[in-house]
Amino acid sequence: MCYTIITNIFLLHYFHESTNLIRHKTVTGVLWNFLEQLSKRGISILVTLLLARFLLPDDFGMLAMMSVFVTIASALMDSGIKQAVIRKKDASQIDFNTAFYTNLSLGILAYFVLFISAPYISDFYDEERLTLLLRVAGLVVFINSFQVIQSAILSRELNFKLQLKASVPASIISGITAVLLAYYGAGVWALVTQMLLSALLLTMMLWWLQQWRPSLTYSLATFKEIYGFGYKLFLASLIRHISRNIYVLVIASLFGSGVAGLYFFASSIKELVVSQLVSAVQKVTYPALATMQDDNVRLKSGYRKVLSVTTFILFPSVLMLATLAQPIFEVALPERWHGSIVYLQLMCLSNLLYPLHAINLNILKVKGRSDIYLGLAIYKNVLTFLVLFVSYRYGVIGILVGQIILSVLAYIPNSFYSKQLIGYSVTEQVRDCIMPLSLSLAICLPTFLFIQVAATNPLSLILIVSPICAICYIFLSRFFAMQAYNDLISLLYTRLKRRKDKHA
Repeated sequence: MCYTIITNIFLLHYFHESTNLIRHKTVTGVLWNFLEQLSKRGISILVTLLLARFLLPDDFGMLAMMSVFVTIASALMDSGIKQAVIRKKDASQIDFNTAFYTNLSLGILAYFVLFISAPYISDFYDEERLTLLLRVAGLVVFINSFQVIQSAILSRELNFKLQLKASVPASIISGITAVLLAYYGAGVWALVTQMLLSALLLTMMLWWLQQWRPSLTYSLATFKEIYGFGYKLFLASLIRHISRNIYVLVIASLFGSGVAGLYFFASSIKELVVSQLVSAVQKVTYPALATMQDDNVRLKSGYRKVLSVTTFILFPSVLMLATLAQPIFEVALPERWHGSIVYLQLMCLSNLLYPLHAINLNILKVKGRSDIYLGLAIYKNVLTFLVLFVSYRYGVIGILVGQIILSVLAYIPNSFYSKQLIGYSVTEQVRDCIMPLSLSLAICLPTFLFIQVAATNPLSLILIVSPICAICYIFLSRFFAMQAYNDLISLLYTRLKRRKDKHA
C-alpha cells in the first residue's frame, strides 16, 4: 500500500508545481484522499482475510451471484450523474438539487426492479436462498443514492479529508460486525450485513460532515444537460459491469457456487491490490485535469506523468503479488482457499494493462467524449462475449487466459482515441511504460520459478524474497536511469528538505 502514497505524492507535486490550478487547499485535500485510499484498502484486505477464515467458498459464491445484479442496479442508480456533476464548471444549488433528486428517483427504481427480479434470478441459479438475500442486499442501492451528490461535491472541491473521516469509521465498524457474525456462524449474511452497514454508516457520516442540503427546486434544463452527458457513461458502465460480471454468472451456472466463490475471492483480492492505485489516481486526476480540459498540451503532459509513475510502481507490485501468491495463501488462509491461487495469478497478468485502459478512458471523460466512451464499452462487450464463448469450454483457467487476450485486444482502440484527442499515441504510451514492465518481468519470473522448487517455509520465503526483489528493482531502475525513478527520488528529497527547513 505504500506505493499508493508515493505515487499520489508525486502526482500532487506535479500538479502543484506545473500548474496554478491546484493550490495549497486542494493539495492538502489530495493528501487526505491518499490517506482515505490507504485506510479503506488496508481495512478491506484485513477484513477479507479474516472473513475467509470463518466462511466457506460457497458463501463467497452466493455473494458473487448477488453482486452481478446489485452492481448493475447501482450503475442504474448513478447513471453517470456523479461524473457529470464533477465535470460541470459552474454547478449551482439547483444543479445539485436536480442531480440529487434524479439519483434518489433512480435508486428507488433500481431497487424496485431488483426486488421484482429476485425470484427469477433465484430460479436461474436454482438457488432459492437468493430471493431473500437479493431483496435485503439490494437495499444498498437505495441507501447509496443518498450519498452520490455529497461525494461528488467533495470530489469537486478535492475535499477528501471529510471523505476520510466518513469512510474509515464505516469500514471499521462494518468490518468488525461482519467478522463477529461470521465467527458465530452467520455465513453469507455476514457479508450482506457488512455491505449494508458500510453503506448506511458512510451515508450518515457524509450527511453529518458535509454541509450541503437539498432544497425543493428542480430544473429540467439541468437534468437534460447532466443526463445528456451522464447517460452515455451509464450505458458504458452498464455494459462494462455486465461484461465484467458475466464471468461470475457463467462460472456459477456451469461449475457451481463453490468454484464461483474461489473465483470471486481471488477477484476481490486482486481488486483490493491492483485497483487501489489506479482508482486513487483517477479519483484525484479526473476533477483536477477536468479544469484544463481545453488545453491539450498540458493534458498530454499531465497524463504522461500519471502513466509513467503509475506503471513504474504498479507493474512490480502486481507481478510480485502473482509471484508470492502461493506462499501468501499458505500462510494467511485455510487450505480450502488454495484453489484461488492460480486464479489470482492469472488475474494479475490480465490486469497489467489496467492503468493504460483507465488513463485512456479517463481522457475521454475529461474531454467530454462520452459518446466514444460508450462506443468503446460496446466494442469491449462484444469482444468479451466472443472470447468467453470460446474460452469457457476449457474451464475456469481457459476463461482467465481469455481475459488476458481480451485485455490486449481492448487496449488498441482505447489508445487510438487518446492520440486523436490529445496526441498521446500508442508508441509514446508503450515507451513510457516498457522499461518498468521489462525490469519487473526480469525480476519476478526467475523468482516465481525459484518458489516453485524451493523447499522453504512459506513465511520465510515471503520475508526473504520480498525485500530482495524490491532492492533489485530499485537498483536496476537507478542503473538504467529511469525517469520515473529519478523524479520520485528528486521529489522525496525535495519534500524532506522542505520539511527539515520548515522545522529548522
